[in-house]
Amino acid sequence: MDDLIKKIIKFRDDRNWKQFHNAKDLAISLSLEANELLENFQWKSSHEALKNKAENIEDELADILIYSILFADEIKVDINEIISRKLQKNTIKYPINKSYGSNKKYNEL
Repeated sequence: MDDLIKKIIKFRDDRNWKQFHNAKDLAISLSLEANELLENFQWKSSHEALKNKAENIEDELADILIYSILFADEIKVDINEIISRKLQKNTIKYPINKSYGSNKKYNEL
């Protein structure tokens, strides 16, 4: 993962784009890319979208992940650390014995 992060940062830096990548604009870009991902599913079943739009779905997901990495870099957080911390919180919110096989939110368990 570290090599991939370095490649993303290098790609950005080689183009002198860091000047445009402040936290606000990266957050906006994340939202916009997530909406572009959603467009692939509009008026289609999941199966149909995944069958007919697979490449575009992958491209949009890649954009979301890239912007997420750039956002983490901008706000100076360690991706592994924040994901581990969130998984710990979710382990408490969603204990296996209450959440297994359930789609209920933690406050409904």
